[in-house]
Amino acid sequence: MAENSERNEHGNTPAAWTAVMVMVVGFGIGTVAVIMLNWPLFWIGGVGVIILGAIVGKVMQMMGLGQPLPADQEESSAPTTVPDSSG
Repeated sequence: MAENSERNEHGNTPAAWTAVMVMVVGFGIGTVAVIMLNWPLFWIGGVGVIILGAIVGKVMQMMGLGQPLPADQEESSAPTTVPDSSG
């Protein structure tokens, strides 16, 4: 159980913080756009920035700035084959 607590960072990584902050800015832009009844700004500036935040967070995680993958996911992503039991 001690090993698990050392690996579980609860998203306290640069990738997670950056993604959340970009998304918060997107929510702010979207809020202002709705108040102004400016729907293109809402969709492009608000929703677009939120999607951008998710992409930035994933790219940063792939660069090694996120939480490491669990040991069972680090091995091989290739599917395993089941032996044929018919013969």
